[in-house]
Amino acid sequence: MFDALVLTQDEEGKATAAVQQLSVDDLPSGDVVVAVEYTTVNYKDGLCLSPKGGGLVRQYPHVGGIDFAGTVESSDDDRYKPGDKVVLTGWRVGEVHWGGYAQKARVKADWLVPLPDGLDTRQAMAVGTAGFTSMLSVMALEDHGIKDGPVLVTGAAGGVGSVAVAILAALGHDVAGVTGRPETGDYLKSLGATQIVPREDLNETVKRPLEGETWGGCVDAVGGEMLARVLGQMQYGASVASVGLAGGAGLPATVIPFLLRGVNLLGIDSVMQPYDNRLRAWKRIAADLPMDKLEAMVQPATLSDLPKLAADILQGQVKGRVVVDVNA
Repeated sequence: MFDALVLTQDEEGKATAAVQQLSVDDLPSGDVVVAVEYTTVNYKDGLCLSPKGGGLVRQYPHVGGIDFAGTVESSDDDRYKPGDKVVLTGWRVGEVHWGGYAQKARVKADWLVPLPDGLDTRQAMAVGTAGFTSMLSVMALEDHGIKDGPVLVTGAAGGVGSVAVAILAALGHDVAGVTGRPETGDYLKSLGATQIVPREDLNETVKRPLEGETWGGCVDAVGGEMLARVLGQMQYGASVASVGLAGGAGLPATVIPFLLRGVNLLGIDSVMQPYDNRLRAWKRIAADLPMDKLEAMVQPATLSDLPKLAADILQGQVKGRVVVDVNA
């Protein structure tokens, strides 16, 4: 038997989460059983643990957790053997398939990647889906050419933003971090941000489709009106990596930045990334993310802490990265 945070639904359709004991026989089908060591909390996890499942959870009972790291316990696939250290992000695990909010998980071998050299399982979940998405964003910006001048990171104190700030700064870029919480300014500077931009400076659209060419690149975790505003401030030929919608799914923008400045809007999906690009991103994380900066982001937690943390992350109240020790 092992512990898991199980979501159940009452007759009125309201879901609640509680730590319960399960057996391996309770787990869904898959090729590999992993003894989970660490998981984390992402915005999507907050949605899945909400009373209505955020429109993501289809069946109850359910075990959430869209990412985890641990040790292979048994495997029906030749690619993995007992004792192998592995990481899982994406593939709708934690949404459709049971995820990492348990001490054991059974998943398809195709969904796993080997833990990269230079990272342990705790560090891998300090990175998690948020940090993995950050690296995908940085790689996309690099592939399209980051221009001279500061690189903007919106939602900078959140999970995606924190890792993006640290990586970009470590790569030698001037980083401007956007935050609506002034108290996080020192934290962002400790990660390498050289400029703090108050959220209200960018949080409303303007009538002018173009403003001064300010940013050499952008990792945007907010969307909505802020993204629309940022598009009009990008340098000629610069790119914005769009990774989130904390500020809304709408985009009240014009096509002018694309037509007159050649701005690129790059969509970043971490869920269905091909295996080779996953390996590329994780290797870059191990090489380019300063581990001391990563540790400074970490907030430790346990399975029983997850319901509150899930609610907090939906309200923008979680700073940095939550690392959940499922065995604590």
